[in-house]
Amino acid sequence: GTVLTREELERVAALCQKHDLFLIADEVYKEFTYDGRVHTSALELPGMESRVIVVDSVSKRFSACGARVGALITKNPQVMAACLKLGQARLCPPTLEQLGAVAAYQLGEEYFAAVREEYQRRRDVLYDKLTAAPGIVLRKPRGAFYMIVKMQGIDDADELAAWFLRDFSYQGETVMVAPASGFYATPGAGKDEVRIAYVLEVPKLERAAEVFLAGLEQYRSLAPAATRQMR
Repeated sequence: GTVLTREELERVAALCQKHDLFLIADEVYKEFTYDGRVHTSALELPGMESRVIVVDSVSKRFSACGARVGALITKNPQVMAACLKLGQARLCPPTLEQLGAVAAYQLGEEYFAAVREEYQRRRDVLYDKLTAAPGIVLRKPRGAFYMIVKMQGIDDADELAAWFLRDFSYQGETVMVAPASGFYATPGAGKDEVRIAYVLEVPKLERAAEVFLAGLEQYRSLAPAATRQMR
């Protein structure tokens, strides 16, 4: 959920120029920034015209999972030539997804404003629910629709996620979370964290938070026995 400022991007650009590197920018959530924050594209950075490659995705930006349609944007002619060769060697996405993508790209700011408002509402609801519970540490996301949740007293989020699906039920329901360690390059980082996507409607999100916190409380009380059983 981090949104880099222009100054931060310029520092990254300086490192790229110093060490002769490309800057590959994943900007698939560029419309979804909150609290008045403004997205700055890497394509706007002066002196980086030949170094920037921006990745875009229809499935992410328009919640069209499975569409398998996106874009690679660059001003570097060598990169464009290489991508053209790759595109000619690969099968294309189905026609239906291509037609849908064309229509989606024609949607204006009115569409994104409504979606952004809804995601911000979901973010706020989930953030308030989780931070009201003890032993939860998280930063309010500035963009996208994911939240990294640090859980005090949890040693292995992979085991917790498996326990939720296999052994836990709260009033007949459980939740699925993604262990956060897979989103870090540093070994051992994120072992006590999970990633939650706030893509459900607000009532379902509130219920999911209730189930998650009930499970977390129970798991903490059973943690030594639960982890031994799973191992």
